[in-house]
Amino acid sequence: MFKKVLIVEDQEVANLGILRNLEELSIPHCEFATHCDEALQRLKTSATENKPYDLLIADLSFEKDHVRQHLKNGQELIREARKVQPELKVVVFSVEKRARIIDDLYKTYRIDGFVSKSRNDGKELRNTIRKVFEGETVMSQEILNAIRNIPFALDAYDLKLLELLAKGSKQHEIQAYLKEHQMQPYSIRSIEKRLNELRDSFGAKNNIEMIVICKDIGLI
Repeated sequence: MFKKVLIVEDQEVANLGILRNLEELSIPHCEFATHCDEALQRLKTSATENKPYDLLIADLSFEKDHVRQHLKNGQELIREARKVQPELKVVVFSVEKRARIIDDLYKTYRIDGFVSKSRNDGKELRNTIRKVFEGETVMSQEILNAIRNIPFALDAYDLKLLELLAKGSKQHEIQAYLKEHQMQPYSIRSIEKRLNELRDSFGAKNNIEMIVICKDIGLI
């Protein structure tokens, strides 16, 4: 089993819960960090001293406080941690439900496991850590099903259209946003054409139904 684990979580109650589960796995050395910058520094120091961590357990989102941070979220921490320890095992423990985000964690950030914070998350966390220790990449059936339900590949432009539409933005407001952020094409005609194509792809009768579908499968 893992011998040295770094937990990056800014909620005290969640930290205690994670610690209890690690104790059940007889992991002897656990350390906590409440900020991503602090966690990265611990990783660098341990690697320099030739006492590296075996496992990183990290949340994705952190509340802002008075401490100024360079790393803003768990994704940025994992990216930098990989530079320090390329083979470091990483388990994400988060409330994140969007299939697109979770899929990206595996494909882009090469995480080893994802555990959703829920009523029975302790058992799932322990099982995931055991499997990761044995060399598996762990993805729950629920997450796998959600990712498989994404009907086709969407690029950043499509996702931004859907995100703005879900917020209630009108087409002229969407156009203004795309133009400001240099996301082309941003003409009203082009926006209308792409939304029509997206509705057809999702099999939706209108924009409202399309947004409901996207939320159901975790795209937005």
